[in-house]
Amino acid sequence: MASELPRISVGLMGTGEYTTGITPSGQSKSDKKIGVVAVTMFDLRRRGKVDEVILAGTNGGKFPEVREHFQKNIGDVYKGLDLNFRGFPESNVRNAEAYKEALRALPKGSAVIIFTPDSTHFPIASEALNLGHHVLVTKPATQTLEHHQKLIELAKEKGLVCMVEHHKRFDPAYNDARARAQKLGDFNFYSSYMSQPKFQLETFKSWAGIDSDISYYLNSHHIDIHAWIVEGKFRPSRVTASATKGIARTLGCDERTEDTITLLVDWESYTDPYARGTAVYTASWAAPLKAGVHSEQRFHYMAAKGEVRVDQAHRGYSIVDDETGKADYNPFYVKYSPDENGYFDGQLGYGYRSLEKFIDAARLVSAGEAKAADFENKGLPTIANTIITTAILHAGRISLDEKRSVEIVEEDGKLRLV
Repeated sequence: MASELPRISVGLMGTGEYTTGITPSGQSKSDKKIGVVAVTMFDLRRRGKVDEVILAGTNGGKFPEVREHFQKNIGDVYKGLDLNFRGFPESNVRNAEAYKEALRALPKGSAVIIFTPDSTHFPIASEALNLGHHVLVTKPATQTLEHHQKLIELAKEKGLVCMVEHHKRFDPAYNDARARAQKLGDFNFYSSYMSQPKFQLETFKSWAGIDSDISYYLNSHHIDIHAWIVEGKFRPSRVTASATKGIARTLGCDERTEDTITLLVDWESYTDPYARGTAVYTASWAAPLKAGVHSEQRFHYMAAKGEVRVDQAHRGYSIVDDETGKADYNPFYVKYSPDENGYFDGQLGYGYRSLEKFIDAARLVSAGEAKAADFENKGLPTIANTIITTAILHAGRISLDEKRSVEIVEEDGKLRLV
């Protein structure tokens, strides 16, 4: 049915690594050398789902490099992809608010995908929703609980799809683990760890420790998975944060930049006043450079009747090269090798599926075939379904800044930090 709907125009807010594969120092050195978002939109256009593509950044002078990069690393590699896009700012100027012009250039009911610094998520998402566009914003949705609540209200008022790009929900192992965990009884303990090598700080140097932190950036993944597992059964009640410093500063980052952040979170049962759980979430961007993986990612979930352990850094697939040594690969996130006919072949990757789920939902609502509310309570990371993650992240930031524990209280169905 989705393939028979009208194509939808797409606005990509942000022209960095995740969207284009381009970083301040050139092509990404990570496993996202051609990005994820733009190439997925080009392939969805080939498949009849996407129409016009707009890219909005802050530097119009970057687009010649982006176009050359796309042609060399996408157009010359895969068959049948239309790489045309309209870039904002449209001239060789810098404009931090070019997204406003870009959003107004899109027809009402377009799909807007936001991959920009954390502090800009709320103003861009709000602007897009107010203009009548559907929104997918990368995690964290916002940096504050209040802003997250405002997006929930705005999306509901406008009848628009608003989702958070929590792609780990579509990782087959995490998705299956969540389903199996439902049969293990009451939650008791959860621990998670996610990291990236310290060279990523070169990519994030302009905002690391200034606009956001590593907990917002990486802890958001596993907090969302945990909150999804215990959804409707447990709620967070207190957050205490701790952090390390030193490595990031030696790499030229702002002295406020934490290397590793750990959140200790107390959880309470909605139904049993004696049932409590503890969660420990750790995220770091100071990991070693030659660990063999770009991202360590694992969690341990223990419940009354069993436990779940997932290690998604090591998936039984490694390659050894004389020059670079051993490396573990993750083609399940996004597969870049072409299919047997030379076409892009990443449609089954959970990074691709996360984006396509949003595009399909936006097309259905814009065509009048569904309502935004139809996508609630289906395991999708809607803005309403992901508020607990933001509450924990925001509480963690307050805990670090004010050196105290922060309570999360629920009053009349609404969360508040104390």
